[in-house]
Amino acid sequence: MIKEYLNTDALPYCKGCGHDLIARNTTKALEKLNYDPLDVIMVTDIGCHGIIDKCLNTHTVHGLHGRSSALGAGISLGNENPDKKIIVFIGDGGTTIGLQHIMEASRLNINMTVVVHNNYLYGMTGGQTSGLTPPGFKTTTSYEGNPFTGYDICALSHTAGAAHTSRIMGVGDISDKLKKVLEVKGFSLVEVLEICPSYGVKLNPKRKLSEIVETAGKPLGEWVNDREQFNVHQGSKEKNLLEKVPVIKKVFNSYLKDPMALIVSGSAGEGVQLAAGLISKAAISSGLHVTQKGSYPVTVGVGFSTSEINLSPGKINFHGINVPDVVIITSADGLAHNLKKIEAMKGGKVFMDSSLEVPNTGAEVIRHDFRGLGARNASIFAVFYFALKTGVISTESIFQIIEEEGKGKKLPIAKIKDALSAL
Repeated sequence: MIKEYLNTDALPYCKGCGHDLIARNTTKALEKLNYDPLDVIMVTDIGCHGIIDKCLNTHTVHGLHGRSSALGAGISLGNENPDKKIIVFIGDGGTTIGLQHIMEASRLNINMTVVVHNNYLYGMTGGQTSGLTPPGFKTTTSYEGNPFTGYDICALSHTAGAAHTSRIMGVGDISDKLKKVLEVKGFSLVEVLEICPSYGVKLNPKRKLSEIVETAGKPLGEWVNDREQFNVHQGSKEKNLLEKVPVIKKVFNSYLKDPMALIVSGSAGEGVQLAAGLISKAAISSGLHVTQKGSYPVTVGVGFSTSEINLSPGKINFHGINVPDVVIITSADGLAHNLKKIEAMKGGKVFMDSSLEVPNTGAEVIRHDFRGLGARNASIFAVFYFALKTGVISTESIFQIIEEEGKGKKLPIAKIKDALSAL
């Protein structure tokens, strides 16, 4: 056991699995290169190879199926220390699921190494055919032998621009071959050919790995592109996008003493998200902590539009809303979408348009003609009504946000003020 990199000698693979050999030889190659374990970032994803995480003393990142290359690329692009080594482990199934990620990393020549564990099938999920399964190889989804030609991942990566690609057999001591790949500055990929002892051997009896490799028609070897590794200065990079977010200063006061869970809901295209944004910003300008989360159908322009807002004089540690304290409803779409939450309320208030049927709820229901100012202005007027009736925030704070953001010309400010003065 290489104690510097592995915390156990009992790796969690089936007996005879090539993944065991790859893991041990990768750590052996790293030892030859004198890498400190904490200077290595190992990225894995779903698949038998990915269960190595718990056995490593390196940094480890585990992602979704086929996404380890994308995660590795992101880590590399954000890494400012050239002494750190990013290694991606991925199976043949994940390779074809995330093929575009590998192609983009190859094209940009991002500084990382991808080790493809190619045992010709999906080993973890039942032995199905993958995109790298060679013709004639039998799997649980091709008992007569795979009728298709698999991808040549090395040719694809090389053609896309990888600094170094190679295809080797996972037999014996391959640490020097892995060491050569790990030394590359830029993107390197090594496809290690192996056979799954649980499915591959069972479904392809008496076939040896050497014969399978030979008949697959994809030669062993290495391919090199003489080019510089990706340089982040090739493009512009924002140091901190948050610096561009306008700062909302405290100008007003709020009398809110306890956290309030507020839902604003109506129909798409009727200004629900705009109205919710006004409440949120006005609340911040009144010294409150705020979270806001919008939801609406994929179609965006039809159906409901809902925004969940948490207001609190103190820090907010959970932004979800199970049962709201206050609900503002301006249309039948909004009522239908939030009916169960309204019915679950044992107290609080529901502000709803007078055209809507009152639901069965333990909350106080306050009805008003919000749609009288026009459907597109119903939610905007409703939040002013809410502010006036609850005093949580002032109507002045909302008007101030509208003025600062230059939205006054698009909203019927005069009509809103007249309607409010009549209350």
